[in-house]
Amino acid sequence: MIGLFGGAFNPPHHGHLELARRAVDEFGLERLELLVSGDPAHKQVDCPVHVRVALAELAFEGLPSAVVLADPYRYTIDRLRAEPPGDAIFLLGADQYRDFSTWKEPDAVLELVRLGVATRAGVDRPPLAPGHEGRVRFFEIDSPPISSRDLRAKAARGEPLDGLVPPAVAAEIERRGLYREAGYTDRAFDEEP
Repeated sequence: MIGLFGGAFNPPHHGHLELARRAVDEFGLERLELLVSGDPAHKQVDCPVHVRVALAELAFEGLPSAVVLADPYRYTIDRLRAEPPGDAIFLLGADQYRDFSTWKEPDAVLELVRLGVATRAGVDRPPLAPGHEGRVRFFEIDSPPISSRDLRAKAARGEPLDGLVPPAVAAEIERRGLYREAGYTDRAFDEEP
């Protein structure tokens, strides 16, 4: 079975890594595709996809089954139809599952993949939506509450990201000058990593 874990990864952090590691064990994944969205439907991302792919490669390099890919599809259903994954589980956090009904064609997504929904201790697990029986499996991760938005704000203030992102990701953010001020001042923005 393969796992699909999509997101902006802007930047990737320990919460993403914990979800990925735990999912590999929980579902016995032979391959985990980390899909870095070039143009996410539910959020605006100013950092170019090739930079976020480079950060994700650094973040997940110690996970042997992981492959980082740039995802050109705006919506999950478009990717699943264009590149049918076969026996796959789509991984997401409980917060995303709460909003799953707002996704483009959520019922069609569930016809093509099952969902693996990560929950954290101390956070209420969302209820299983009607009709999702047998298509959604919850699993618990041990992750502190971390959000990429908060990490970007910390970086903009010049605060260290130690302990929140893998060391190689923190070093690359610093090297490139990412997430400084309101816009991004990546000194190597136009360069492929």
